[in-house]
Amino acid sequence: MTGDLGGGAAGATGGAGAPSVVLAGGGTGGHIEPMLALADALARRPGPRVTCLGTARGLETRLVPARGYDLRLIPPVPLPRRPTPDLLRVPGRVLRAVAETRALLRELDADVVVGFGGYVALPAYLAARRERVPVVVHEQNALPGLANRIGARLAARVAVTTPGTPLRGGVHVGMPLRTAISRLDRAAARAEARAAFGLDADRPTLLVFGGSQGAASLNRAATGTAGALTAAGVQVLHARGPKNSDVTVPRRPAGAAPYVVVDYLDRMDLAYAAADLALCRAGAVTVAELSAVGLPAAFVPLPIGNGEQRRNALPVVAAGGGLLVDDADLSPSWIEENVVPLVTDPAALAGYAAHAAAAGVPDADERLADLVLEVARAR
Repeated sequence: MTGDLGGGAAGATGGAGAPSVVLAGGGTGGHIEPMLALADALARRPGPRVTCLGTARGLETRLVPARGYDLRLIPPVPLPRRPTPDLLRVPGRVLRAVAETRALLRELDADVVVGFGGYVALPAYLAARRERVPVVVHEQNALPGLANRIGARLAARVAVTTPGTPLRGGVHVGMPLRTAISRLDRAAARAEARAAFGLDADRPTLLVFGGSQGAASLNRAATGTAGALTAAGVQVLHARGPKNSDVTVPRRPAGAAPYVVVDYLDRMDLAYAAADLALCRAGAVTVAELSAVGLPAAFVPLPIGNGEQRRNALPVVAAGGGLLVDDADLSPSWIEENVVPLVTDPAALAGYAAHAAAAGVPDADERLADLVLEVARAR
């Protein structure tokens, strides 16, 4: 759902003697976004040479070159979440990927490898160990995946997004974010943002989004509450997902508050600036972005997987920066009973927003860059 804003590769090539930093974070946006935010932070400093590792099958083939960074490809090593016959193929894939990654690390004269988890990071960690290149691990989720659990055992430093993440030696630095988000002044951008989406300037505003593809349960519950929301004077900006063209808003009385439905949000910074409250999933990047900009949310964790989304949201909710509802319990009546009273209460919203901001780490990209360069220079 996040757009490709901010940053740039100025200074990414460095000069003679500059630290060579290799970033491994391909596959999904949850790995690529923090990798690129760190790359941007390094590029704003004089010297570091930044190279990204990825595979031909991930989003990095589009996103990394678009931001101006060198991308080198290695064979993918997908890790099955459950015991399957495909597990038997993993050792051979790992050996091949590690061999190719070792050659790249020698070519790049790498001083440090930074991994963000996933099927690109594991061979990078193992290759770095063989080449005696120090490793820094960054874990985005409150519950780490297999690659980072292995990487943390080999790492010089381990950085985590959520306090209490169960990785040995983990230091809380937060989630590296694009400067378009981390430096967003929501109040200053509000008028421009609401005008851009065709929203009224002064109404309380709910933002609904379910990730880049949308979320059926959020779509059903939000549109089912359209009448109650707009009758209460609440306007809605709803990103339904590009494949969900059947999601429409029921007829409402003339003069009712706007209910704007879009397929996709290219400018999440403007969406956050327009909103007073969000109804959304609890992916690691989403939770970190909302906290960094001080936007409270009603989090609806994805009901599948290992429960990591619930864990991602819990620290913000415990701090008083949001609500938490199970996907099975989300309904039009839940929104009417919980969201409508909150979004129409300016004092309560202000309190939630302050607590959300207090839980955020808007300078996580700089914190992680400091840690990475410290390790590189020590080598």
